[in-house]
Amino acid sequence: LLLIGAARFLTGVTIAEIAQKGPERVRRTNRERIELGRYILAGLELFIVSDVIHTAISLRFADLLFLLMLVIIRSITSFFLDRELEQLKKELGRD
Repeated sequence: LLLIGAARFLTGVTIAEIAQKGPERVRRTNRERIELGRYILAGLELFIVSDVIHTAISLRFADLLFLLMLVIIRSITSFFLDRELEQLKKELGRD
């Protein structure tokens, strides 16, 4: 999922750099950043699900603590990434 998002981002930014000029290039690049952010958020959610399944299978207390820390870190990362994406959306809406 992350590789697909990265490939789409690189393609979109490359097209924006080649085909667009001035403010339109910046808007297109910001739209691509928003799209990449969506892929990253989806990837983080998949990683959390994967860790929950791993912990449920192993049933070790150390794995449960590790999962708790991972969920906290990934949730914080998701929160701040989502805030940045919302800010980009607002900037695109003003243009």
